[in-house]
Amino acid sequence: MRSRSVIGNIGAGIQAIFGGNITIYTNLCEKAREDAFDMMMKHAEQLGANAVIGVRYDATELMRGITPVLCYGTAVVVKQ
Repeated sequence: MRSRSVIGNIGAGIQAIFGGNITIYTNLCEKAREDAFDMMMKHAEQLGANAVIGVRYDATELMRGITPVLCYGTAVVVKQ
């Protein structure tokens, strides 16, 4: 789970005035997605898997400024 800080929201508000990519939120989203993927891979490894198929992401705002990012798939063992 990631949340936006007050300072981050102010910075994003300033970027929004000028339009274009709001890099503060883009970076936050990318970090949350990366963390969720890493957590999924660790769980798969704990189950004895060496790959994950059918990976999907889901994100929903839980409360103002707090958005959990879920990453899930099917843990499998791939043989050579």
